[in-house]
Amino acid sequence: MTETVLLVGGGGREHAIARALADSDADLYACAGNRNPGIATVAAGFETLETTNPTAVVSYAEEVDADLAVVGPEAPLAAGVADALDDAGIYAFGPQEDEARIETDKGFQRRFMAEHDIPGCPDFEEFRDAEAACDYIDEYDGDLVVKPAGLTGGKGVRVMGDQVDAAEAKEYIRESDHERIVLEERLIGEEFTVQGFVANGQLRVTPAVQDHKRAYEGDEGPNTGGMGSYSDASLELPFMTEEDYHDAVEVMEAVVDALEGYKGVLYGQFMLTADGIKVVEFNARFGDPEAMNTLPVLTTDFLDVLTAARDGDDLPKLSFEPKATVCKYAVPDGYPTDPESGAKVQIDEDSAGDAILFYASVDERDDGIYTTTSRSFAVVGVAETITDAEEIAENALQEAGTEGLRVRHDIGKPDLVQQRIDHMDELRD
Repeated sequence: MTETVLLVGGGGREHAIARALADSDADLYACAGNRNPGIATVAAGFETLETTNPTAVVSYAEEVDADLAVVGPEAPLAAGVADALDDAGIYAFGPQEDEARIETDKGFQRRFMAEHDIPGCPDFEEFRDAEAACDYIDEYDGDLVVKPAGLTGGKGVRVMGDQVDAAEAKEYIRESDHERIVLEERLIGEEFTVQGFVANGQLRVTPAVQDHKRAYEGDEGPNTGGMGSYSDASLELPFMTEEDYHDAVEVMEAVVDALEGYKGVLYGQFMLTADGIKVVEFNARFGDPEAMNTLPVLTTDFLDVLTAARDGDDLPKLSFEPKATVCKYAVPDGYPTDPESGAKVQIDEDSAGDAILFYASVDERDDGIYTTTSRSFAVVGVAETITDAEEIAENALQEAGTEGLRVRHDIGKPDLVQQRIDHMDELRD
C-alpha cells in the first residue's frame, strides 16, 4: 500500500527529509510558509500556509488524505501542530507540544534532567527577575552561559569568556524581553550532535555530527542557525572515541525512558569535556544542517521508520553508508545581524556537480531563485573521507558562484578538523 505523507516545513532540513521520502514508496505532499523549490520538485503537491496554525495544517492534511505527517521545524511543534494532527487521526512523527518542551523550554529541559537524574546536566539556575540573574553573575566564580528559556532560532545564547564579558552579559539580560533566563556553567570542550528516531519506547541513533554555529571562519562572529557541519565514515567524529559516542547514546536513552510516549526525532547536543560528556541542549526535531549530513547516507528506508512508529512496531535497525559528509551553507551578505536579500541564486542540481543541493530560505520568482534574509542553500559532499567530501562541497560552490552570498569555507578542511583533535588531546591530558 502506498502511504501518503505530509511534510510540514520548508527549510534545508525539510528538503533533506523530502529527498529521503522521494526515494521511498510514498506519495509526498508538503506545506510551508515559503515555497521551497527543491521540495516542490519532488512533492505531488505543495501548499503555502502558516505552519504554526494547527487548523490550517490539519485542513491540508485532510485535503490530501494524508496517512501520516512529519513535522520538521520546532515552531509548529511548539504551536501544537503534532497534537492537532494526532487528534485528527493523522499520525504525526514529531512530539506533542508538552513533550516538545524538551527543546522549547530550556528551563524545563534542565529541571527535567535534574529530576530524572539524566547524566551530563551542567550546574544551572533559572531566573524570572533580570536583576536577580545579574546578581548571580556577580556572585558566580567563573564564566556562565546565558540562555533565554524560549525559542530563539539558535541565536539567543551568549557565552561569557567567549562572546561577551560579564558586563555585556548583564546588559543583554536587562535589555532582553525574555520572561525567563537560564544561567548555566560554561562548558569547555568540543561540541557534537547525535540524532535519533524515537517511537514506541525505542531509540535508533545516527552518526555524530559537528555543526559550526559561528558566522565567520575561525569560529568568529555571532551565533547563527548553523553555517555547516560534517560527519565521518564511522559513528563517531575524529576527536571522539567509541566510548564517547556510546556515553552520549546512554544519555539519550535515559531521556527516552523518562519521556514516556515521546515520538519523532530527538537531537542531543553534547560537549565533550575533560570530565566526559555534558549536555548542551536537546532539540525535538532534526538539526538544520545536521539532517543534511545524516539522511543522504541513511540506507534504511525512512518510510519504514515512519510506518513502524505509527503501527506500534519495533523500529527498524538503522544502516548507513560508511561515508563522510561535509555540508556548507551559503547565506546572504550581512547574515545574521544585517542580512541583504535579493541576490540571484546561481546554483541548481546540474551545476552542483557531485554535491547534493538543498534549498533553504529562498524566493522563487518567474525569472529565477533569489535570496531572502535567512540561509539560502547548502551543498553536501559525500565521500570516503572528510577531506574528499569537503572538496566536493567546495567545488560545487566555486563552480556555481556565490556572488551576494557568504560561505564558511573552513568547515571540513583538514586544518580545522585537526584543531578539534588537538583541542581534545590537550583537554584529556
